Amino acid sequence: MLVPFLIMFREGVEAALIVGIIASYLTQSGRSQWMPVVWIGIFLAIALSLAVGAGLQFVRAEFPQKMQELFEAVIGIVAVCVLTSMVFWMRKAARSIKAELHHSVDAALASHGSGLGLAAMAFLAVVREGLESVFFLLATFQQSDTALAPLGALLGTLLAAAVGYGIYIGGLKLDLRRFFRWTSMFILVVAAGILANAVKALHEAGLWNHFQQVVFDFSDRLPLDSPLGSALGGIFGYIDAPTVSELVAYLVYLAAAIIFYLSPPSQDAARTAQSTSNR
Repeated sequence: MLVPFLIMFREGVEAALIVGIIASYLTQSGRSQWMPVVWIGIFLAIALSLAVGAGLQFVRAEFPQKMQELFEAVIGIVAVCVLTSMVFWMRKAARSIKAELHHSVDAALASHGSGLGLAAMAFLAVVREGLESVFFLLATFQQSDTALAPLGALLGTLLAAAVGYGIYIGGLKLDLRRFFRWTSMFILVVAAGILANAVKALHEAGLWNHFQQVVFDFSDRLPLDSPLGSALGGIFGYIDAPTVSELVAYLVYLAAAIIFYLSPPSQDAARTAQSTSNR
């Protein structure tokens, strides 16, 4: 429950931040009549994300066992890719996102008198987070079959909506830089666990049979189906008897991702972000 809650809260705040910047800029510039167009884009994005999630889940149910394992592996790898790209995109865009969105709103309304460009902006902002969430939740639900995981995702989404509204009306101050920094680190740990489980699913699908020696076996002391084992599996991707390939995938990904995330941005990127934020 904790992982879906935190991820959906993070994803929701990210989407709400973008939409909130657009909405507040429209209000401040006397163009609030365009807000219904923004809402149309948001609702279309939510509908598409839900349809993709339902379609993938339906297709999975039709597969034989080995194909289901392959499907889980593919979903896990895609989830790792989108979660990683999300983390590094926000790291790069956080400094200049407000100025860029203001510029994009002006350009959209100037070039599309019908507001289609504005609707497309809202749609793309929300559908990006929505599709990322779909792949992550599918990967997470495959590791946890209890009803608590969907409940956690729903609660995270609702809290993110409340935070987004609070930011929009100015009554809630949130240190977004610190928020995204710490949640990004958490997401990288979660992604490492998803990747290790994807490697395990590839083996169970019969496509990866190398380095299958068991490194350690905690199945008798901390089995995966125990309450603590299940919690560790849901949060950190814990496997009670990991193989060499699963452990290497986990550690190599996590070490590389954290090193790149914590490394300072290049001078060119920093100058670009600074000049954009000063516009």
